[in-house]
Amino acid sequence: MADQIYDVDTDLESPDGMAGTPRGRWTRAVDALCAPLLAERDRWPLGVPVGIGAGVALYFALTAEPPPWLGAAVLAAGLLAAVLGRRSLAVLALACALMSVAAGFAAAQFRTQWVAAPLLTREVGPAPVTGRVVAVERLAEGARVVLAELSIPRLAAKATPDRVRVRLIARHGVPPVGAVIRITAVLHPPQGPGEPGAFDFQRHAFFAGLGAVGYALSAPEVVAGPPPGLADRAGVLLEALRERIADRVAAAVEGAGEAAVTTALMNGEQTGIPEPLMQAMRGSGLAHLLSISGLHIALVAGIIMTAVRVLLALVPYVALRLPVKEMAAFAGMLAAVAYTGVVGAPVPTLRSVLMTGMVLAAVVVGRDPLSMRLVAFAGVAVMLMAPDSLLGASFQMSFAAVVALIAVYERISTPIARLRADLGWVGRGGLALAGIALTSVVATIATLPFGLYHFQTISLYGVLSNMIAIPVTSALVMPCSLAAYALMPLGWEGPALTAMGWGVWVVNRTAETVAALPGATLTAPAMPAWGLGLVAAGGLWAAVWQRPWRTAGLVVAAVGLASPFVVERPDVLVSAEGEVMAVRGADGRLSPSGRGGRRVVDDWTARDGRHTPGAPWPRAGRGAGGRLTCDAVGCLYRKDGHTIALSRVDTGLEEDCRTADAVITTVPVRRCAAPVVIDHWLLHRRGAHTLTVRPDGIRVESVGMVRGRRPWTIP
Repeated sequence: MADQIYDVDTDLESPDGMAGTPRGRWTRAVDALCAPLLAERDRWPLGVPVGIGAGVALYFALTAEPPPWLGAAVLAAGLLAAVLGRRSLAVLALACALMSVAAGFAAAQFRTQWVAAPLLTREVGPAPVTGRVVAVERLAEGARVVLAELSIPRLAAKATPDRVRVRLIARHGVPPVGAVIRITAVLHPPQGPGEPGAFDFQRHAFFAGLGAVGYALSAPEVVAGPPPGLADRAGVLLEALRERIADRVAAAVEGAGEAAVTTALMNGEQTGIPEPLMQAMRGSGLAHLLSISGLHIALVAGIIMTAVRVLLALVPYVALRLPVKEMAAFAGMLAAVAYTGVVGAPVPTLRSVLMTGMVLAAVVVGRDPLSMRLVAFAGVAVMLMAPDSLLGASFQMSFAAVVALIAVYERISTPIARLRADLGWVGRGGLALAGIALTSVVATIATLPFGLYHFQTISLYGVLSNMIAIPVTSALVMPCSLAAYALMPLGWEGPALTAMGWGVWVVNRTAETVAALPGATLTAPAMPAWGLGLVAAGGLWAAVWQRPWRTAGLVVAAVGLASPFVVERPDVLVSAEGEVMAVRGADGRLSPSGRGGRRVVDDWTARDGRHTPGAPWPRAGRGAGGRLTCDAVGCLYRKDGHTIALSRVDTGLEEDCRTADAVITTVPVRRCAAPVVIDHWLLHRRGAHTLTVRPDGIRVESVGMVRGRRPWTIP
């Protein structure tokens, strides 16, 4: 095949006479390199979503906003190169790769400009806030509301965010969706990362349309206001429907945990699940059941499709004259789309409904319903519509699981089909259980690196818990949920919801039991971004190609998986405003400066791969294994011959500036001779800081250095 593509000009009498020349050796090398690629040219289209993802990742990795025309310009250049070089397969392939990367980059730029809205840059309040309730999030204690069409007297119209999220006082109740309310609240900007490389809530809030978050100080007062606009009316109606579903579930299902999980499966709202139960779900490997994804969409579409097909087949006139299978598939797709709308169309659901539509279409036309091209189609659609979703755990874990499962299915489907044909009904039942176990193992391995990156945890007994929970969800929970949907307009949903709650009870008890087993979860230090990149690149390489060279991707992924254990964690951490500090003791544990800022300390401890921090700083004396010395003025941290002064007052600052290698203080500093100075103004400008002490010096990183200045960063 390579000989047909590469034209070798030679003035020798025979090709054999060229074999020993440099040109001949070069030609043979090119042929040898290109032959495997040409042999798998049917897999080339799978590189399109990979290129788009690379373009999206490149955009978000920049520390400065690129010109708005850059992505479109590179896309046009790639298109021009493809047209001009269409006679050369190599040029055409490179041009297509460039276009896919540029398409992802341009989509991310467009999405950023599309959602751009004012962000609060300073704390405001207590102040009266008037706005329309467009979403309600029930919590384990109380609720949060998202307000739009805002009026805040202390802010100019151009500086007023489009939406804010406010936590209400539990005893004051929840206002109805669509109502205009007035409350007294304190609003503040979305919080930045707790340390460089940590989760960026500011970016998440920017793309979610939230310009501020805060808490209420008074009860919400419903006031007169204009009706919602046409653009917002559909959203308000859907939110009101979700609220009614949550109310019906609360009335029919006993137990806070069971009601919260049932609500999450019925309307997609997970915020009401108690934190201990959520931790048990994560520790047991069952958290994916709470995220409406492939399993739920497939069950909804499959149950409706089967029911419609059976009902139509019972009518002889219809069964003999109409395309029953196609009609049933269409009904299943409509059910999947409706379910997606009710649960709010999160990323896993959007991916799943796209793939379900393709699967049903493939079934109708008699094509293979499970293929990597289906995943590629869904990935392209999701990344072009919501490029920022690529950065979230939901997108990464759902696609990783599906890609890995289909890659394994491609290898074993033929021998499994032959084996199944030779088995009786008992053997087929055992094979089905083995399939569930294999699915759990593959999905667990595929999502493990992404769980490490986002949550620093690994669930070891996920196969056991899924062997129990998935059949219960498939046979009881989801069928009952569909029955409840159908019966709600008549007010007869109680028995269906009660039965659904029984299934959820089994799932919850399974999660709690498995999570409590010895060694159920392992923790690891935070994975760096480059490590996750290696895992993703290696995993995709292994999944896309089918020749033996695919195993090289597994080696690359293994290197990325080991990255948390080769990256040095910082010795000193300082929060964005300096209200919380922590130093690493001789035993490797982080000792916080006090008992305040618990959430920040918990995040630092989790990213260290530990469950609990070390002892707090002493008021006077030594701590952190002898590395920390404190008195009434401040503390000194010593390691590898370097001294770091940490203080919140200006007393003793002059001496610290003369003797310390680094000075960290929450007060403004005018003059200081120390090589490293981190004061109030630097913390305000650059956010949280980390310091890593080495014998040759102190390495300083800040959130501002890593993120740069982007539309979602708040100066």
